[in-house]
Amino acid sequence: MRAVVQRVKSSSVEVEGKIVGSIGMGLNVLLGVEQQDTTEDLIYLKDKILNLRIFEDENGKMNKSLLDVNGELIIVSQFTLLGDCRKGRRPNYMKALSGEDAEKFYKEFIKLCKEEVTKVQCGVFGADMKVSIENDGPVTLLIDSKKNF
Repeated sequence: MRAVVQRVKSSSVEVEGKIVGSIGMGLNVLLGVEQQDTTEDLIYLKDKILNLRIFEDENGKMNKSLLDVNGELIIVSQFTLLGDCRKGRRPNYMKALSGEDAEKFYKEFIKLCKEEVTKVQCGVFGADMKVSIENDGPVTLLIDSKKNF
């Protein structure tokens, strides 16, 4: 699994002109599911994201996690995170898990996060979404459960 994690002041997702999810201070997570992903990948990524110390403490140091600051979370499916751009000019999405299987992983990831985070919002799997992100910092991190980077 791959994620782009952004610390945000606010974020929202719109589908067909309607806001389907919106948060204040917290994290925006763009999530891509790979064909070889397992439950262990889900748990690793959830634990890593929720416990990343990327929020400032009283001294202005990034020492607090989303859980420490009682932040909010918005999760958006994005299979294009698995695009391989090393050859040619058209990304290759062969490693991305598609369809119902990818949606199951996405929904399970949301469920696991809801067990620990007070407010979790999400996009609509497979929909054409407009994502608004007010990045705070900016702080943006890439996480791969296979630790490819």
